[in-house]
Amino acid sequence: MELALDTPARLRALPAPEQPTSDASDADLLVLVAERDRQAFEILYHRYVRSMFGLALRRLRDRQRAEDAVQETFASIWRAARSYRPERGPGAPWLYAVARNAIVDRARARTDLPAEIPDSADHEAGPSDQAEQSWVSWRVHRALEELPEREREVIALAYWSGLSQSEVADFLGIPLGTVKTRTRAALAHLADVLGEELA
Repeated sequence: MELALDTPARLRALPAPEQPTSDASDADLLVLVAERDRQAFEILYHRYVRSMFGLALRRLRDRQRAEDAVQETFASIWRAARSYRPERGPGAPWLYAVARNAIVDRARARTDLPAEIPDSADHEAGPSDQAEQSWVSWRVHRALEELPEREREVIALAYWSGLSQSEVADFLGIPLGTVKTRTRAALAHLADVLGEELA
């Protein structure tokens, strides 16, 4: 059995492969892309990237997801160009079918995630944090009910009304020292009551 080998003289006799031009048909370019011709792929890319991005943006209504869909479209074109058959029709419908599939896939994928990652962390409490805060708030209110009226009154004015100790003294018509003493006593009682609940 004889093997046909390309000798240097025979290679020189073969015509140089044609370089794709910007006026080549879509079908011709797809055939070249199937043979892994990067220049043909680049021509197709520049020919269709804007229209495919516009299509993706209209369907997805999100710039980042549209860009992802276009990127996936051209990656699929590169991978699947061998499946294109010129005898079945022009290249443009095949290209748009690939784009449509990528857009549909992108629309189905991860629709619940935000398109953009926020610049800063969300400081709002999540459900478990809200539940914990509600529990702590209930415990504190219950502990406040056990305080003597004079101590509860000082704490309520200072912490819920936002008054300073001087303003609490003025509001209640009592000396500032008395407000400080009642506040200290109230906080000590609260610590005792809450400590017993946690034990």
